Amino acid sequence: SSFCSFLGVCADEFSVLRSPQSVVFRDGSWPIPGERIPDVAALSMGFSVEDDLSWPGLAVGDLFHRPRATVLVTVKGVDKLALPVKGISYPIENAVPFSLDSVANAIHTLFSEETPVVLQLAPSEERVYMVGKANSVFEDLSVTLRQLRNRLFQDNSILSSLPLNSLSRNNEVDLLFLSELQVLHDIASLLSRHKHLAKDHSPDLYSLELAGLEEVGKRYGEDSQQFKDASQILADSLQKFADEMFNLYSGNAVVEVVAVKTFNSPLTRKTRSILQSSQTETENPYNLAYPYNYNYSVIFNIILWMMIGLALAVIVISYNLWNMDPGYDSIIYRMTNQKIRMD
Repeated sequence: SSFCSFLGVCADEFSVLRSPQSVVFRDGSWPIPGERIPDVAALSMGFSVEDDLSWPGLAVGDLFHRPRATVLVTVKGVDKLALPVKGISYPIENAVPFSLDSVANAIHTLFSEETPVVLQLAPSEERVYMVGKANSVFEDLSVTLRQLRNRLFQDNSILSSLPLNSLSRNNEVDLLFLSELQVLHDIASLLSRHKHLAKDHSPDLYSLELAGLEEVGKRYGEDSQQFKDASQILADSLQKFADEMFNLYSGNAVVEVVAVKTFNSPLTRKTRSILQSSQTETENPYNLAYPYNYNYSVIFNIILWMMIGLALAVIVISYNLWNMDPGYDSIIYRMTNQKIRMD
């Protein structure tokens, strides 16, 4: 429409499509380090992070009303998407691979007795991670490539309603791209059948990684009509998905999109074997001090004032014991004296 203008920055982009009033993203072109994107997601949900984030894009917001869900969609193969202007976009510097495992762990730790929904999904790699109520809500979700292909050719798939333009339903690359859009549609429709989970107090997390557009670019070239059509279809589908998820959570969800042309390095997840020895993982040849932790001052103050309090308590108790009058202050002597008089 003529009212819809488009954002575009010649860099990888972090875009906030929808957010509640309690989470304030400031309008400005402040670059965000790629490795800190999980910290932005954690802080917007009200969780603490290990290192302070000195990024002006995220304001403090309302501390007493945190969003019920965070939805983060990562799109590979394009550095910007033609998203409507109602969202806010920031350039990404140092686009390294990231995961929201730390946010998922925080949700598990703080809301272990409740029923949070945690869904992390990369359809093209057949990588899926579901915890809590997500297993029952999304048990019918297509996750393998065979399931995705079969899902597209069912009667109620997006192929019947989506204008394909130059894309073909006979090409494997096109079908992979379209199947990822089908996953977006199915997540929203399956969640709409379990609306009570969007109303509970435990926060939910959705992390989706889409690589279909990247494959379309490799197959046809980035100047091709297919790539242009796919980019526009994806942008429209993401906005529709953002609006649906936002409405399902009654306007109390943050929906973000990360568009990255290529990641600078492959994702290496931190894993630790239970048989691993307790030796330090990295040697310290320069004998440097440990990096400063922001908890240091808190722990220091707790220990300092506890020691001062204990020292004062020992001094006061010792002084009173030293100056105690046995005949007057001690109940033992008092009872003994009374017994003697009675005898």
